[in-house]
Amino acid sequence: MNAATTRSDPATIDLERRRDELAGRLAELQWDLGGLAYEMVIRNHVRVEVLVSRAAALQEVDAELGEVERILRMDRAGAADMCPSCGAPHSSGAAYCWQCGKALLEHLPSHAIGI
Repeated sequence: MNAATTRSDPATIDLERRRDELAGRLAELQWDLGGLAYEMVIRNHVRVEVLVSRAAALQEVDAELGEVERILRMDRAGAADMCPSCGAPHSSGAAYCWQCGKALLEHLPSHAIGI
């Protein structure tokens, strides 16, 4: 598969768009968290629970961005589908969704495969 074909693939285009959205959101959350921490410190009124909550939101976006980037780096022919449960992207050979843990591969009973 050549680069021109890969770029026109709808799944790849959607993943690239999602990567760009997540990268923008990540930068915004980092900026906000830094500003929030700074304002709390200069006012000598640090609320750790607020910082932890914002950091958790930042971490979620960062994890999803990392997964999308990983899938985009994979061989384009083997990349990508979406979890039927939560919609998170995953590689074609993934057994479980990285986001919600749902099984992505069909489980066959042992007698069906001759065991």
